[in-house]
Amino acid sequence: MARPSLLSTLFSTLIFWRPVAPGRPAPAPRPEPLAPQILRSPTGTNAEIAWGAKVVDAFKKKVIEIAGRLQMEPDHLMAIMAFETGRSFDPTIVNRAGSGATGLIQFMPATARGLGTTTAALAQMNAIDQLDYVEAYLAPYRGRIGDIQSAYMAVLYPRAIGKPSSHVLFRKGSRAYKLNRGLDRNGDGQITKQEAAARVVALLEEGMRPGNIG
Repeated sequence: MARPSLLSTLFSTLIFWRPVAPGRPAPAPRPEPLAPQILRSPTGTNAEIAWGAKVVDAFKKKVIEIAGRLQMEPDHLMAIMAFETGRSFDPTIVNRAGSGATGLIQFMPATARGLGTTTAALAQMNAIDQLDYVEAYLAPYRGRIGDIQSAYMAVLYPRAIGKPSSHVLFRKGSRAYKLNRGLDRNGDGQITKQEAAARVVALLEEGMRPGNIG
C-alpha cells in the first residue's frame, strides 16, 4: 500500500478559511445600555449598590434581599429612597409641603393605614424595620418594576406603570400638581412620567459615584 506523502498529510490537517456568504454579515455587538438603565443584579448581600456607602451594612443587605424578592434593582430602590428622604435615608422625615407623607418612601397617611400602621408609628421605627413596610407596599407591583421609571411610579403614581415616558401624571390646578410642582422641569403646567423620574435617575447616577456606592 502506498504511503501518503508529507505534503498531502500536512494539507489534510489544515483548517481552511471560508468567506461569509454575501448578504449575511456577521452581527454587530449590541451596545451597552446607558447607566441609569443598567440592570446589574448584584449577587450576594455584600455587593456594592448605589448609596450603599451612606447606610449601615444591615440596611444595605436588607435592601438587596427585598429587591431580589420584588424583581427590581436594589440600585433603583436606593435611588428612590435617596430622593424621597433628601439623601438622608431618615425614616422619620416628613414631607414639607404638608401632605403628611413620612419615611423612606414618603408613605401617605392613607397608605400607612392600608398597610396596617400609621405614619406616626412608621416615624417611630428605625430605618431597617421600616424597610418591611417598603416591601409590603411594593409587593403588589412585583415583576413590573424592573426599570427605574416604573419603580418610581410605583411610589409616586402606580397608574403610570407601563405607560410611555410622555404620559402626563399631573396638571396645573390639581392638588397633586401643587404637591409635586417641583418636578415640572420645563414649567409647562404638567408633569410627565419622564419629568417625574428625572431626579431619581440623577440620584441613581450620583449614588453610583465613588464615595456613595458601597
